[in-house]
Amino acid sequence: MEKEKQKAILEALLFAYSEPIAASELSKATGFSLKEIRSLLKELKVDYAFYHRGMVLIQMEDEYQLATNPAYAEYLEKLVTPHTHKTLSQASLEVLAIIAYKQPITKAEIEEIRGVKSDHAIRTLTDKQLVEDQGRLEKIGRPIIYGTTGHFLKTFGFSSLEDLPLAEKLTLQEYEYEDE
Repeated sequence: MEKEKQKAILEALLFAYSEPIAASELSKATGFSLKEIRSLLKELKVDYAFYHRGMVLIQMEDEYQLATNPAYAEYLEKLVTPHTHKTLSQASLEVLAIIAYKQPITKAEIEEIRGVKSDHAIRTLTDKQLVEDQGRLEKIGRPIIYGTTGHFLKTFGFSSLEDLPLAEKLTLQEYEYEDE
């Protein structure tokens, strides 16, 4: 089968699925090898960028999804009422950063780092599907351990956790935060 047809098949699957989908699932659906899938997806990503298409292919770890090209957001806003996004409080951002860099981590460990209770921030981040319960620690009390989600990667534009900026290179900046 020619490569352009293979890419068209993947494009149709990604469009129809509309959620992030693992390369392994695309391989099962098409019968193409995992190596072929990853190569074709890489080519699709380049094609969209080279031709300044209305869609982009985004990657989150080993999952892929079609999305609208941010370059054309102003036109989409005229057609669709954008969702209002509430900003996170400073406390929630602190907790999210701690979880992102230290995961897997327990609530007690987060509170030890911050020096204050973090129940509300963890609940907010869980409700927004930015962090999730990743099981329980095998020690007294069996505390829940938290980690970030695929939605976190997508929201912040990361392909994987390796894309997080090095903590040593981060500087404190002043931001305006909206209270929750």
